[in-house]
Amino acid sequence: MPRPQRPERVVVLALDGVYPFELGMPSRILGAADGRYEVLTCTADGRPVRTEADFTVAVDHGPEILATAGTVVVAAVTPSRITAGLPAEVTAALALVPPSARLLSICTGAFVLAAAGLLDGRRATTHWQLTDVFRQMFPRVTLDPDVLFVHDGRILTSAGAASGVDVCLHLIREDHGSELANAVARRCVVPPFRDGGQAQYIEQPVPRTGAASTAATRAWALERLDEQLTLADLAAHAGMSLRTFARRFDDEVGLSPGRWLIQQRVTRARHLLESSDLPVDQIAGRVGFATGASLRRHLHAAIGVSPQAYRRTFRAAAR
Repeated sequence: MPRPQRPERVVVLALDGVYPFELGMPSRILGAADGRYEVLTCTADGRPVRTEADFTVAVDHGPEILATAGTVVVAAVTPSRITAGLPAEVTAALALVPPSARLLSICTGAFVLAAAGLLDGRRATTHWQLTDVFRQMFPRVTLDPDVLFVHDGRILTSAGAASGVDVCLHLIREDHGSELANAVARRCVVPPFRDGGQAQYIEQPVPRTGAASTAATRAWALERLDEQLTLADLAAHAGMSLRTFARRFDDEVGLSPGRWLIQQRVTRARHLLESSDLPVDQIAGRVGFATGASLRRHLHAAIGVSPQAYRRTFRAAAR
């Protein structure tokens, strides 16, 4: 019989000013993945850290545990603790992380990775309220403020607060497939995949009372992804003019209707590639792409691989 797979060690680094919600997130989400991950928490010097709330956190591990990690998570800290440089003990702690380990930041944790020079020349994201500050402090980083998370090589950065849930589920999906990620989402009572990006959370004028929503039309469209839906079809279902529907859709989702449809079709195609043996052309038809070539193009644009390579990767993860 094959030997049981050894769980991957995930080490969460808690710094002074850490947010308790984000600090506990990796353990809660990754810890629900059927024993696939061992989640440990450390501080930069082994001492307790003051949280952003009215209590202090004591941990069982010092920075030496970082040397054994397969993935390191830098939890969010209060913005008042953000600086362009790092305390010596934090720099020394990060130096212990193996070159092969993945690095994941939640919210303002991206500032820590950037201050360590780990995001230079890479795409990254952080909380939308801090994008101007981030760009001024770290001009060598390509900041994308419109997404919930960015996966660039071995480094993952996520946006504000709850987007840490999204990136943890993405990690499970990448390592072990959608079925386990979806099961974890159900156990934790969170969406397995959220539409759009940070744009939908940015402060903007409140819609007038009684303004219609596009939510019902989005649900309607998800049941008809195999059809060639147009903007006119969506607007007609919502009972709005083309212009009003497109504007309201963008306000609510943070994407144009066309981009959102492509995103949903790619997501559905990924699930079918993972869970079925259907040929690529047949999958394309089921999710609304005209040809297999169209699916290949959009999948490559979204995640940088072909359908065949994607399927091989997730079959290997499943085994």
